[in-house]
Amino acid sequence: MRILSGMRPTGRFHLGNYLGAAKNWVELQSKYECFYFVADYHALTTEPDGHKAEDNVFDLTADLISVGIDPKRSVLYLQSKVPEVAELFLLLSMVTPLSWVLRTPTFKDMAKQHPDNVNLGLLSYPILQGADILMVKGSGVPVGKDQLAHLELVREVTRKFNRTYAPVFPEPRALLTETNLIKGTDGKQRMSKTVGNIIGVTDEPEVIRKQVLSMVTDVKRPRKTDPGHPRSCNVCAYYKLLFDDWEHYWELCRKAQIGCFDKKKLLAERLIEMFLPFREVRAELSPELVTRILDEGSERARNVARQTLRETRQAVGLPPYLDR
Repeated sequence: MRILSGMRPTGRFHLGNYLGAAKNWVELQSKYECFYFVADYHALTTEPDGHKAEDNVFDLTADLISVGIDPKRSVLYLQSKVPEVAELFLLLSMVTPLSWVLRTPTFKDMAKQHPDNVNLGLLSYPILQGADILMVKGSGVPVGKDQLAHLELVREVTRKFNRTYAPVFPEPRALLTETNLIKGTDGKQRMSKTVGNIIGVTDEPEVIRKQVLSMVTDVKRPRKTDPGHPRSCNVCAYYKLLFDDWEHYWELCRKAQIGCFDKKKLLAERLIEMFLPFREVRAELSPELVTRILDEGSERARNVARQTLRETRQAVGLPPYLDR
């Protein structure tokens, strides 16, 4: 099975990215043929100036390598260096009814977040996602529950294209990521670079401590001497994800034997220790090395993309490429 997934370079890689996506990507490398990409085309939907993403492209690529994405085992590439995806996006758009795209629930959410830039790219975001997947003929897509509506739209478009022209593409299926929703330091919204409520993965220890100590904890517990409510405490939710002995700490919280500030200090040190190997790998990655890895991966992805486009153009009835 060929796997495809990507991540937008819109800010520093964070704990939600790792637990919700990249950790699973790393594990999939041992089972499947994996294509992972830095989605700089997708980033333009909310930040139209691509120059602002240059540092983020390096940071995200370096972080993905640091946490275990192996360029020798997976194809790690930059989306915009595979321009064939833009042509496939155009061709898929020709068979996609407007009503299908308008019903995508995440469009309304994104429009609310970016009311001054509700562009056509934002609306057609799922079709570009479909082009990413179908370009490499991906048959498995690791996603969270929030992306299932997008993938179902891609599946419908795939069926429509194959019926209209020829069975060029496999119908991709979801490989559902089981990780629970990772709330940010505010304890309200999912961890998001846009919101700024993140905890870094490869940030320096003092940065991680500052982020964790800023976390909202148990709002029902006004004093340290009062019993805590671990089920409704965001910090305790992290303990359940990251501590094997989380039940012990939950019980200390219920008995008022540990305060919220001490829980945050322990959490920060656990994260710093846990991510030490990632920081060590990242320190060895120069911009030149990361650029070379992306260039080599992008060329490998383009080789696959060119063949896909040849088949697609033939099915649609377009003339072959001049460089064939």
